[in-house]
Amino acid sequence: MSEANRIGFAGLSHLGIIYSAATAARGFSVIGFDARSNCADELRSGKVPVSEPGLQDLLTANRSRLNFTGEVSDLVACSLIFFALDVATDDHNNSDLRPLSELIRSVAARVRPGTTLVIMSQVPPGFCRRLSAELPEGVRLFYQVETLVFGNAVERAVHPERYMVGCADPEESRPELYEEFLKAFECPILPMRYESAEICKIAINCFLVSSVATANTLAELCGEIHANWSEVVPALRLDKRIGPYAYLKPGLGIAGGNLERDLVTVQNLAAQHGTDARVVGAWQQNSAYARDWALRRLFQLQLLEDSSRPLGIWGLAYKADTHSTKNSPSLALLRSIGKHRCQAYDPVATIDTSAFGSVQTFPSALDVARGASALVVMTAWKEFGAVPLEAVRDAMAGRVILDPYAVLNAGRCRELGFDYHSLGV
Repeated sequence: MSEANRIGFAGLSHLGIIYSAATAARGFSVIGFDARSNCADELRSGKVPVSEPGLQDLLTANRSRLNFTGEVSDLVACSLIFFALDVATDDHNNSDLRPLSELIRSVAARVRPGTTLVIMSQVPPGFCRRLSAELPEGVRLFYQVETLVFGNAVERAVHPERYMVGCADPEESRPELYEEFLKAFECPILPMRYESAEICKIAINCFLVSSVATANTLAELCGEIHANWSEVVPALRLDKRIGPYAYLKPGLGIAGGNLERDLVTVQNLAAQHGTDARVVGAWQQNSAYARDWALRRLFQLQLLEDSSRPLGIWGLAYKADTHSTKNSPSLALLRSIGKHRCQAYDPVATIDTSAFGSVQTFPSALDVARGASALVVMTAWKEFGAVPLEAVRDAMAGRVILDPYAVLNAGRCRELGFDYHSLGV
């Protein structure tokens, strides 16, 4: 395959690494570019800076078709270039588009006429239309909506459900190499105008948030009226209007940054155009309330009144199978209980212990249980369900377990004398 027919990926953060590997797995020769001097070097040496199940194996299996570089000249030799830099959000969940915009403009100024540019990074409505007007003559721009999920990103990248492709005119044919790329993944291709594609990801996330909020609201109510939410879920799964894949498992609100970003984007757009988005504010309030479930339980059980014994915290990541702690309910809990001594463990995620002066991290889940007044399972890692509960009982000083995601065997916990609490029961 000639240099011109190689597919380039600019930005080797989570999104760029995952899609570089997935594209190579479909038989394409790939150039992955990142201007950070050590990023390409680490990937070439086999060191992967993100945690994602199956990613290391995918990279290893397709190593012959992957070339990571820090030289932009290698990237601009490609005739199809994807921009796959993860867009960071601030403490208020607003996107910082400056690094992405600078990367696109820097690369676009160097490409040859006839090059196809595709943005995969999440951008707000209007971004692509404005950018397309600035590009050199003969360079075409597309926006491809990514729907990766932390912890299941490899599967969703290699076997996508569908591709949503934004363009200036949905009736125009796509460049040959881009069309070959899209068809290689054997999924439905939905062409649409830029603005439709940009809001498509937001629409998906808003529907997910509404499911999360509804499940959390009703699961909590079940716990108060002596119902069991897990008994209700099968009835919902069998309803064609809701379906077998609906997000019905209760949890600690939304986290990770991507869903939160889209809610803020909808609010900003509604304010700008004079539409009503008050329901979004309700979702945000519901999420904040759900996030603090464990904190409320700790107060109700008076477990924060005695500081002589530490709390055991299992999980720091915002969800299982990721290293990300963005908007993590676990970190929110640690901040809320302040100076109360805590012992914490996570299989992958780490924290800056200098920012959490009362938190000590340990190398295993069982170490955390030793001497703890209560055990709080804040991330649904499968590993936690395999820890011997008898050993946990023998290690703990107290008998309270808070397990919002029902990771542990509830019946066995109660048999062993634990005061066991979970969502929806």
